[in-house]
Amino acid sequence: MYTLPRTSTTDMEVTSIRLERELKDRLKGLAKNKGYQALIRDILWNYVQQKSGDYRPQFSREEIRASFSATAQQEERCVLTGEIIQPGAPMLLGLTVHGDIVPLSLDSLAD
Repeated sequence: MYTLPRTSTTDMEVTSIRLERELKDRLKGLAKNKGYQALIRDILWNYVQQKSGDYRPQFSREEIRASFSATAQQEERCVLTGEIIQPGAPMLLGLTVHGDIVPLSLDSLAD
């Protein structure tokens, strides 16, 4: 998950959001000692980065656990090489050690 540098809470604005009790409890469980508010900020920043097109995940070959063949349905970018994969082109989908499924170009895992 993308993590921003720590911002002082004095530089943040207070925002109120209503969450179901179960959701809040589960977020606290996932956050562990990080705190669920920091986790929610990370999640929201990830969402903004991904939707704005600014997000470029960084992965190494060592983080790819498995891969399988696929066909691009839309333009994708290989997370290892940055190569553009055109719609309709053969590609790989990689499963990372973190459980993410990421687009890979066909030659990105070659030695």
